[in-house]
Amino acid sequence: MKVLLINNYLYRRGGAEVVFLNTGELLKAKGHEVVYFSQDWEENIPCDDAKYFPKGIDTKSKGFGDKLKGVSNYFCNVTAAKKLEAVIKAEKPDIAHIHNFWGGLSGTILKVLRKHNIPTVHTVHDYRMVCPGYAFKNGKNEICEKCAGKHFLKCISNRCSRGSLAMSTIMCMEMYYRNCFTNPLDYIDSFMFVSNFSYKKFLQYAPRFKEKHCVTMYNFQDAEVLAQVNKELATYNGYYLFYGRLSYEKGIQTLINTFCRLPHLKLKIVGTGPLEKELKQLCNEKGAKNIEFLGFKTGKELFDEIKNAKFVCVPSECYENNPMTIIESYTLRTPVIGAAIGGITEIIEEGRTGYRFQAGNKNDLKRVVENVELLSEEEYRIMKDHAEEFAQKNFGKEPYYTSLMELYKQTISNYKKN
Repeated sequence: MKVLLINNYLYRRGGAEVVFLNTGELLKAKGHEVVYFSQDWEENIPCDDAKYFPKGIDTKSKGFGDKLKGVSNYFCNVTAAKKLEAVIKAEKPDIAHIHNFWGGLSGTILKVLRKHNIPTVHTVHDYRMVCPGYAFKNGKNEICEKCAGKHFLKCISNRCSRGSLAMSTIMCMEMYYRNCFTNPLDYIDSFMFVSNFSYKKFLQYAPRFKEKHCVTMYNFQDAEVLAQVNKELATYNGYYLFYGRLSYEKGIQTLINTFCRLPHLKLKIVGTGPLEKELKQLCNEKGAKNIEFLGFKTGKELFDEIKNAKFVCVPSECYENNPMTIIESYTLRTPVIGAAIGGITEIIEEGRTGYRFQAGNKNDLKRVVENVELLSEEEYRIMKDHAEEFAQKNFGKEPYYTSLMELYKQTISNYKKN
């Protein structure tokens, strides 16, 4: 089978990109032909298909021309549509599997796929189809569902995009434009949700999803990819680890404020993002010498940090779906402390693979960390075993591949019938 994989980025920018890249490697390992379609970014991994990629333009660019072009592409990326058409004519894929494409390649690619009769699957990584701000968060970093899947002007009044009136307006208008001209429910054949929580949330605000072919499949992690990482028992008095994007919705401020009150415990932070400078300044002001910023890491260097951590912390304050952070941690036998919000609650078994705390509550998080410190070495070892067992059962490569093939074949079959 020849699969056209589509995503805004072809590098490990976040969890969605990890899933996108992992899917491509899995399909190739199973003998399928994979064609990538993305935007052209300097960070992209080398790819033979890059000659087709439209230039990636950041809407936050300093240049007025690029900024204007970026906003235009946000609504309708005409260049992406033309480039995609060239890919389809040259490669003739059997199916297209789309990951993140809003705000970059844009919904205009959906019309091209339909024009050329390409059955289409979409992995739903966020809430962009029902929430302009994509994460159900307003400008005050509070959980917000006021748009209710249709009243998108509230995105502007609540400045849901990073507190910016301009960006919130753009995202609001893009939602109205999209629903009029490139409504995904009119063009996409199958939807893959990565948590039950996400699927229920979409049904709540867009009942039309009941009419579509929808499945729930947790993300996967190939344990063989991590095989080069030594899985010996980590030092019991090890450090706690956060890795990911340093942004408000990830709850990193709550985590840092908590560990500022636990100066005898070490916290390592891996990643970059818009809050990096502010967070470092916060640590300096509080004299938090127990908190270390390690910057961006990937591959074995990142996996070593995960493996050697006592616990990985996932303090998200948004409706996470199925965080790769937890999947990778479990695969490396590292238990997790996570916020009880969104899809996180589905994959942390309390007291067995980790612990949950009330999202945004630094006192509750402190309580959990202090209780963790009371674990005996044997209790900790058993928890690591349970984490790995959970990963093997729920995030395994082979079960995922079997389900993915069933989804592809069903999507193609349904398309031919219609």
